[in-house]
Amino acid sequence: MPLCLRQVSASTDLRGKIDMTGTRPRKGRKSGVGGGRAGGGARGGSNGLAKCPSGISGLDQITSGGLPRGRPTLLCGGAGCGKTLMAMQFLVRGALEYDEPGVFVAFEETAGDLAANVASLGVDLADLERRKRIAIDHVRVQRHEIEETGEYDLEGLFVRLAWAVESVGAKRIVLDTIETLFSGLPSTGILRAELIRLFGWIKEQGLTAVITAEQGGGKTLTRHGIEEYVSDCVIQLDHRVDEQVSTRRLRVIKYRGSIHGTNEYPFLIDDKGISVLPVTSVGLEHKVSNQRVSTGVAAMDEMFGGKGYYRGSTVVVAGTPGTGKSSLASYFADATCRRGEQCLYFAFEESPAQIIRNMASVGLDLDAHVRKGLLHLHAARPTIHGLETHLVVAHQLTERIAPSVVVLDPVSNLLNAGEHRQVHTMLLRLLDYFKGKGVTTLMTTLTNQNQTEHTDVSISSLIDTWIVLKDIQSSSERNRGMYILKSRGMNHSNQVREYRLTDHGFELLEPYTGVGGAVTGSARVVQEARELAEESARRGESRRRQAQMAAERGAVEAQIAALQARLHAQQEEVVSAAAHEEARQQQVAMGQQSVSRSRQAEPEGSGRGGSRRRKGVRK
Repeated sequence: MPLCLRQVSASTDLRGKIDMTGTRPRKGRKSGVGGGRAGGGARGGSNGLAKCPSGISGLDQITSGGLPRGRPTLLCGGAGCGKTLMAMQFLVRGALEYDEPGVFVAFEETAGDLAANVASLGVDLADLERRKRIAIDHVRVQRHEIEETGEYDLEGLFVRLAWAVESVGAKRIVLDTIETLFSGLPSTGILRAELIRLFGWIKEQGLTAVITAEQGGGKTLTRHGIEEYVSDCVIQLDHRVDEQVSTRRLRVIKYRGSIHGTNEYPFLIDDKGISVLPVTSVGLEHKVSNQRVSTGVAAMDEMFGGKGYYRGSTVVVAGTPGTGKSSLASYFADATCRRGEQCLYFAFEESPAQIIRNMASVGLDLDAHVRKGLLHLHAARPTIHGLETHLVVAHQLTERIAPSVVVLDPVSNLLNAGEHRQVHTMLLRLLDYFKGKGVTTLMTTLTNQNQTEHTDVSISSLIDTWIVLKDIQSSSERNRGMYILKSRGMNHSNQVREYRLTDHGFELLEPYTGVGGAVTGSARVVQEARELAEESARRGESRRRQAQMAAERGAVEAQIAALQARLHAQQEEVVSAAAHEEARQQQVAMGQQSVSRSRQAEPEGSGRGGSRRRKGVRK
């Protein structure tokens, strides 16, 4: 029904719902219609201002607890920025999650339109109305019905609001949009006075109010430029388009009696409503882990001391086009799923079906992990959203899935959605968030052939482990090589290793160095064949020389054996001669002994002999 703004002394025709109040408020109680609710806990005692949780993800964190309880909050912004949706979400969350019924007063949209608009978010306003959790009132204000006959007031509106509040026992209220109510008032003084009265009435009723207002031109936040000054809390919503990429942001302009975040914060509108991401402050207080996780390639694990990456660390795989960055990232995702852990894979240039098909060519069955609910492939072109929206989506999916590993492939494509500084800041926020969650993050990024140790998004200082994949061009062919540029907190290989992507897996070859340095590809095959032939020839020559030496050794040994036999014969002859000589000498000695004995056997003077010797002596 239409609402007329009339002079206080004039009789007010209250039709429809207003008739149910029975009487018009008496003078002196203009702001007290409905009985007044004595402040409604607007103050939080010695702890400061009492807060009313908004139920909007992230907003309560920015506002240090929620909106000011029992006070009005102004939501201002241009068309399509989400003012009505945020106000409705504040009301619905209050009714469903905090047992705080609410009233939604619409000055433009009908109750049917509102119900249809929020049905896409899974909210059944009709059911909430039947359960008396929410009351919706459409107040039609037409300019020709506003009579300029002196002093104006909002007595009719107060009566109507009071009835709606009492009908559901409301603790929250939304006025959408406030400009429509005052569209016919030419006097700024009257407008300001009525706004102050309206906000005063809200405070007296103890209602936590959200009031939406259209964005003003020039230096004012609202069309009239007055609402922001009489509101206790002012939140500005912004929907901007930069180089054909849209981004929504929120900023708390002021908040009386409370500290709050003062930066711009991205927010997202999806099928669950509005979520705000408070990400502008980045800390360095992350917990670290000594646990290791496999890279997915056993030979690569050996390059990291046989154990792989640190859990919760940030890894970047940088390389020129076609070096297999996505393949290496997919092997890491495969290893994660094989451990039974959740992996979230953000793809910025390929669809999930294409990734699954391509990785099958290198021996990976990612589709099996998807069917088991372990691998979550989220594909989106960077230009489909602004950077902040990508950031919000990453937060939402991480909160919902709780992955242990996140893959971003490739982050260099994000430069299509923002400037270099913006991408760097976005990645800084995102990596800080992942580190705080203990998530191991692997990013791929494109590099220039002449600057393989430089990334376009300047993230070298943000990462813990940096793997470089490069083209090695020689002998009119192109091969692939990899090395670890850095890996904080661990010993790692300093070798440049050639690798191959085959239909049965990722093959990391042992280092091979020729005369002029590392040899790869067909040159390596030729060099290996040449060295194999040379080695075979060397082995043949060695065997020939060994045989010749064996023959010479046999001849020498035969000569030695003959000499030894001759020596042995000579030794035997000498021994035999010595034995004969000894026997002869023994015989001679025995003969002499026999002669001696025979001579000693005849006594002196006896026999012939004795006499003859004696005779001779006598002569």
